[in-house]
Amino acid sequence: MTPIVLALPGNEVLAASLVSRPGAESGLIELRRFPDGETYVRLETPVRDREVILACTLERPDDKLIRLLFLAAAARDLGAARIGLVAPYLAYMRQDRRFREGEGVTSSYFARIVSANIDWLVTVDPHLHRRSSLAEIYSIGTDVVHAAPRVAEWIKANVEQPLLVGPDAESAQWVQDVAALADAPSVVLQKTRHGDREVAVSIPDVDRWRDHTPVLVDDIISTARTMIETVGHLRRSGLRPATCIGVHAVFADDAYRQLQAAGPAQIVTCNTIPHPSNAIDLHDILAERVSNLMSPHATRSESPGRD
Repeated sequence: MTPIVLALPGNEVLAASLVSRPGAESGLIELRRFPDGETYVRLETPVRDREVILACTLERPDDKLIRLLFLAAAARDLGAARIGLVAPYLAYMRQDRRFREGEGVTSSYFARIVSANIDWLVTVDPHLHRRSSLAEIYSIGTDVVHAAPRVAEWIKANVEQPLLVGPDAESAQWVQDVAALADAPSVVLQKTRHGDREVAVSIPDVDRWRDHTPVLVDDIISTARTMIETVGHLRRSGLRPATCIGVHAVFADDAYRQLQAAGPAQIVTCNTIPHPSNAIDLHDILAERVSNLMSPHATRSESPGRD
């Protein structure tokens, strides 16, 4: 039967892109809160014996998770054949070890919760700096879309003489991959974090790069402190105004305004999280991945490829 795509609030554009590929259709849901604050869930479109695809990017996940889990449970209860999740941004990947005694490793806990309720997952560039793959914590089939090729395409089309700049050692592989695809040089800075919002950045010798445009690239822009610090140092070093690129536009609190105030030439993100800075489209790639999973040649027992 035809797979059905259900969009959680705020994910309608993502869901429409998934439906735009042949072999899927939109479904209707009702979500609201009772007066006591509890969540009401109703699937208005029949799902029995159908593949259900939930479209929900997971920034600020605590407000979204209960609705996502209730929708998955309701679909399962109503006879769905399988339940997949397309979450361009996958939350709770950063706390991947115990940094201080007594801390919870929430990335593992979150993965167990999702794996217990979802059959497969498609996402974009999850934060895997200390893990080799999602398979280390997710027990379901996972498929990862990599944004680097699209980011490189955007840089080649929009930035004159780019110099790719990684904010810290963790970004080295990611920045080098994008630089190679964009046929551009790259440097990686050294970062010392003094707290959740305080970061010191060391700047390399910039004399050889004065004819280049710095392009700061990171997978997640959250507090933006590293980019703000780096933009300021590069500007004081006499380089051209930097372009800031992030895959995931988390932008905690007023981080976006603060980054704008630092004076970059532009701020660009992929559309994994809806935001005014979105300029790099990944929805068509996500739709293609899901379409491949839903193809007539795929059997119901198949799972997406591991990342």
